[in-house]
Amino acid sequence: MLRGSCREIVLVDRMAQRATAAATDMRYGAPLSPTVDVSAGDWSDLAGASVVLICAGVNEKGGGATDRDDARGRLKLLDANASVFRDVIPRIVAVAPDAVLVAVTDPPDPLADLTRALARHDRVLSTGTTIDTLRFRVHVADQLGVHPSAIEGLVVGEHGTSEVMLWSSVRVAGAPLADALALRDPHRSVDDLREQVERGVRFANITIIEGNDASQFGIGVMCARITEAVLGDERGVMPVAAYRARYGVAIGLPTVVGREGAAGELEPSMSAEERSALERSAATLRDAGRRIGLGSG
Repeated sequence: MLRGSCREIVLVDRMAQRATAAATDMRYGAPLSPTVDVSAGDWSDLAGASVVLICAGVNEKGGGATDRDDARGRLKLLDANASVFRDVIPRIVAVAPDAVLVAVTDPPDPLADLTRALARHDRVLSTGTTIDTLRFRVHVADQLGVHPSAIEGLVVGEHGTSEVMLWSSVRVAGAPLADALALRDPHRSVDDLREQVERGVRFANITIIEGNDASQFGIGVMCARITEAVLGDERGVMPVAAYRARYGVAIGLPTVVGREGAAGELEPSMSAEERSALERSAATLRDAGRRIGLGSG
C-alpha cells in the first residue's frame, strides 16, 4: 500500500474478523499513500487477481522453529503448513486461475513446489532468497561502513539453514571486498568479517522474533517488489525461487520475473565450494519435497 505497488488489495483470512481489522487499519493510512483500495474479502473476491501472495500458516514462533542449533530451521514448519496449503491453494485457483501464486509462508520453497503441484501450472514463485540477499547486503554494508546499495552480493539456495552466500562474487561498488575492508580496517581479515556476517544473516529471523514475535517489514517490502515486477511485466531479475529442472525443485536463484511469474533463469558464477554447498541445499529441498509426497519434477 505504501509503495503503490498495485491498484487493489484484498485480504482473505480464515478468521474474517482478522482480515477486516487489518484492512481497516491499513485504510486509515490511505490518505498518505498512493491510490490503492484495501478491503477484506472472501475467496470469491480474488476473482481476476493478477498476483496472490500466500502467507497463511504457522509462523516460526508458533511452530517452535526458533532454535539456532536445530538444523531443520524453517523446515520444521513444513508438515503443518503443507496441510494449510492443501486447503487454500485449490480455493485460490478456482477463482483466480490466471494469477501468479507466490508462496511466502515458511518454508516457502517446498511450499512453492506443493503449490505448483496443486495448481497444475507453472506460474508459481516463492520469495526464495530475496530477503536473505537484502539481509546479506545490509550486514556486509554495516561491517564496511557504507550504504547497502553499494553492496553487490547474492544469497542462493534454500530460504533456510542451507542457504549459500556467494562470497566469491561480492563487490563494493565494483571493488573487491578485500580492498573495501582494507580501507575500513587494514588489520581485519575477510574471514572475520565473513563469520560475523554469516551469523547475522542466518539467524536474522530468530533475532527479530526474539524481540518482535515475527519478521514483517523487510519481507513485506520484498513481497511488494515481487508484486511490482509481476504486475508491470518488468523482467526484473531477483533471487526468487521457481522450479528449476536442473535441481528438481523450486530453489532461490536469479530469476527473470514478469507477468507469467518466472520468465527466465540465470545461473550465477560460483566457486567450487559454493557450487557444492548449493547442490547440498538442493538435496535438502528435494528431501523436504519427498516428505510431503512430492517427487522430483
